[in-house]
Amino acid sequence: MQHTRRLLELMARLRDPQRGCPWDLRQDFASVAPYTLEEAYEVADAIARQDFDDLRLELGDLLLQVVFHAQMAQEAGLFDFEDVAAGICDKLLRRHPHVFGDAMFETDAERAAAWEAAKAAERADRSERDTGLLGGVAQALPALRRAQKLQQRAAQVGFDWPDLEPVLDKLDEELAELRQALHQGERAAVAEELGDLLFVMANLARHLQVDAEDALRQGNAKFERRFAYIEQALAAAGRRPQDCTLAQLDALWDAAKANGL
Repeated sequence: MQHTRRLLELMARLRDPQRGCPWDLRQDFASVAPYTLEEAYEVADAIARQDFDDLRLELGDLLLQVVFHAQMAQEAGLFDFEDVAAGICDKLLRRHPHVFGDAMFETDAERAAAWEAAKAAERADRSERDTGLLGGVAQALPALRRAQKLQQRAAQVGFDWPDLEPVLDKLDEELAELRQALHQGERAAVAEELGDLLFVMANLARHLQVDAEDALRQGNAKFERRFAYIEQALAAAGRRPQDCTLAQLDALWDAAKANGL
């Protein structure tokens, strides 16, 4: 508690109109939001690397973002850090009646249903923007993750394919529509059909019980490993990627695959 209080005091000092930091004083919710997202990603990166010393530091950076937003809200007379903490405490109590109350769940499915019911009740208490079934799915989420969340919400009321085969059929359909748009050469149509294809890919991942965002992250990491192999192999021979043909680069790519990268 001592350090929490100290952190709040330091943030208030940074935002003090007479003695504060000019940069901090210029900020508002919108300008700080990108830094908040960046810090959350850096937390996730530290976890992925299992660098727990770095995780401790990154969690501190993320906490600072929460404190920053709470300080600006307090200045505007909206809420303060105590209100933020109280809100999450209340939410934990509501969503865990089997831990903090007398509720009993026999299965994970019962527990998940109760969790979703609690979330639906919370959405009903919010503004009109969040009243629909899809309300409250944050616009700023990574697009693949948001797609899966939207699909999960719709599936709660039966708006979902019963198994994998229709999803694969839809994938073929969207790919054909993308090919047609490419043939017609209409850039807006190409972008729209590509978006539809990506949305179905996210749905495919959901049906496979795979997190689409994590799957793409792993794909990115694989590409980085294999391309680094290409660069290192060429450097050892005194060459650069831009000096090679595509066939030569592909051969090194295949070698990277053969080496388990």
